[in-house]
Amino acid sequence: MERIRLFQTLSDYKKQYKSIIVLGIPIIIGQFGAIITGLADTIMVGQHSTAELAAASFVNNVINAFSILGTGFSFSLIPLIGESMAKHKYIAIGGWLKNSIVANFTTTILIVSVLSGIYLNLEMLDQPQELKPLIEPYFLISLSSVVFVMLANSFRQFVEGIAQPSISMWVLLIGNLLNVIGNYILIYGKLGCPEMGLIGAGISTLVSRIFMLLMFIAVFMKRKDYVPYRKGFREIRISLSWWKKLNVIGWPIGLQQGMEAGTFCVTAIMTGWLGSLSLAAHQVAITISLISFTTYLGLGSAVAIRTSFFKGAGDWAKVRKITLAGIHLVIGVALVVCVVLFITKDYIGFVFTDDVKVNDVVKILLPILMLYQLGDSMQIILTNSLRGLSDVNVIMWISFVAYFLVAIPCGYLLGFPVGMGISGVWLAYLIGFACSVTLLGLRMRSQIRKHLHL
Repeated sequence: MERIRLFQTLSDYKKQYKSIIVLGIPIIIGQFGAIITGLADTIMVGQHSTAELAAASFVNNVINAFSILGTGFSFSLIPLIGESMAKHKYIAIGGWLKNSIVANFTTTILIVSVLSGIYLNLEMLDQPQELKPLIEPYFLISLSSVVFVMLANSFRQFVEGIAQPSISMWVLLIGNLLNVIGNYILIYGKLGCPEMGLIGAGISTLVSRIFMLLMFIAVFMKRKDYVPYRKGFREIRISLSWWKKLNVIGWPIGLQQGMEAGTFCVTAIMTGWLGSLSLAAHQVAITISLISFTTYLGLGSAVAIRTSFFKGAGDWAKVRKITLAGIHLVIGVALVVCVVLFITKDYIGFVFTDDVKVNDVVKILLPILMLYQLGDSMQIILTNSLRGLSDVNVIMWISFVAYFLVAIPCGYLLGFPVGMGISGVWLAYLIGFACSVTLLGLRMRSQIRKHLHL
């Protein structure tokens, strides 16, 4: 009997692994397209000059913190679509998309206003003076692309929410391929174009993001199986109550993601106090971490899609199993990543820059980056599972405690008063992840026990 029960449990987990992987792989591939673009930016800009690499590190960390907040806000669409799918309310999904576009646009206005304020007060962030002529124009170009990212996010969450992530995969891959080609032409001045360096990278990114938005719109307008969604988009009006619901779910998710990204932004600023060399090494290490983060995030997004569906169907036993299955998968991936980083630790930095001193600093950070994998992977799955359940207020407060009250102060104390420098700043990530995983795990356990009456 015990063997039969064990076999049934393993068989059920196998089904959950398969469902996560089938949904997650297109999301991962699409995300890898974005990461490859960032990787190409970093490599091409780093090979062009170390100063431009440092400037890109600062601007990208600041802009990305708010872009990630906005992307997190757009995730409000997925649980609403998941519940509508479980109840076969397909026309309503088109209405949710329409209202999501409006909600994302109003959020974009706020994000652009805040970033404009940061731009006008860059002097207060005390970055190296030699980087200022590079930071200012690149910041403005990157800022102008935010609106296109936010509008595209609505369509991306729509196609992923209806379990068609391959569409977003192809849009992201094509758009990011265009970006990489544009980088090569504009950074180095090929095909008769002037050599623009970092500015060229910014222009290429802006053009590719506009192109991706247009591709999403074309797919939505042309696909025959989207007829009920287009009907809902046309007939359901923009509604204040729907807009409010998207905001009620979206802002906690956005703030949660924004606080996590904000931690990276603040640590980038603190790293800048250590000089251009440390800032360049920080950018290299962050870029390396984004490769594994993409895999965790893709699997986490798949978990969110499935938990939202099972919640709509009232099957909380499946919510538990899909969450545990997601944790099993990402721990396996994290261990593989650690092995790869260990094998390549002596020369991986040279992929991004030929500066020996930058590579020496990167080698110091790699052992921390290996440990970072386990905490980052588990907190992504737990966060996405709770997000799929629309349990978003709690994850926002957990992120506030783990990152703003724990990680950032620890980073400052270890990096400066204790005198550990960039290693101390990076150790704060491990502390923040440990706190986040513990609190998220307790919350998930509480939710499961409450609904399963354990």
